[in-house]
Amino acid sequence: MHQFFVEDGQIGREFITITGSDVNHIKNVLRMHPGETIRVSGQEKDYFGKILELTDTFVQVGIVDGNAPSTELSGKVFLFQGIPKGNRMETVIEKAVELGVFEIIPVDMRYCVVKLDEKKAAAKVKRWRKLAEAAAKQSKRSRIPNVHPVMDFREAAAYASDCDICLVPYENESGMDTAREAFASIRPGSSISVMIGPEGGFAPEEIDLVRDTMRLISLGRRILRTDTAGIAVLSMLMLTLEMG
Repeated sequence: MHQFFVEDGQIGREFITITGSDVNHIKNVLRMHPGETIRVSGQEKDYFGKILELTDTFVQVGIVDGNAPSTELSGKVFLFQGIPKGNRMETVIEKAVELGVFEIIPVDMRYCVVKLDEKKAAAKVKRWRKLAEAAAKQSKRSRIPNVHPVMDFREAAAYASDCDICLVPYENESGMDTAREAFASIRPGSSISVMIGPEGGFAPEEIDLVRDTMRLISLGRRILRTDTAGIAVLSMLMLTLEMG
């Protein structure tokens, strides 16, 4: 069953109207026909519906079930990702969305290999948002996670500190007690920030900035690549929240 997203203004009592680029995708790419069932998510609710009419400008969907189950985690996970080189950020975004991340914040850290000027950063964020939307549709998410504009480390640390639990996987930490305690404290409804360093790791001054306000944790005895570390933590959080 295919997934689509609409604004609440497109949802009526009996019908949902899909417009924009999804119309061409439904009609000419997926080659769907009247009578086929789809899943549609608004800003507050999820629906199962049946396609009633396809035109060049809209697709009308009859609401079959106005209380389709949400596919979101019971807590909000904010991933602060030090910008990696190459296409690794695209992999991080795709997998993070599949694992239930609530927001993704690209962070320009001292040891980031990639340095983006304002124009390049805006273009990257635009592409990353499209990838997040595609991944949300593929994984049947109830919402599309927001990809923020690039932040510097100080901005990111301030934004992350608003969460209930703030985790910083750090290669110089050892032992799993802190990580075990942190995950044990997570409850449904918690907001959790995860700060992931780039290929070069965190700079000493970055760790000094968050040491007293966030939980430095180890992910084990092996050093994980930056694009693996976030996915590893999100997998642990997904399991914790799904079972909580």
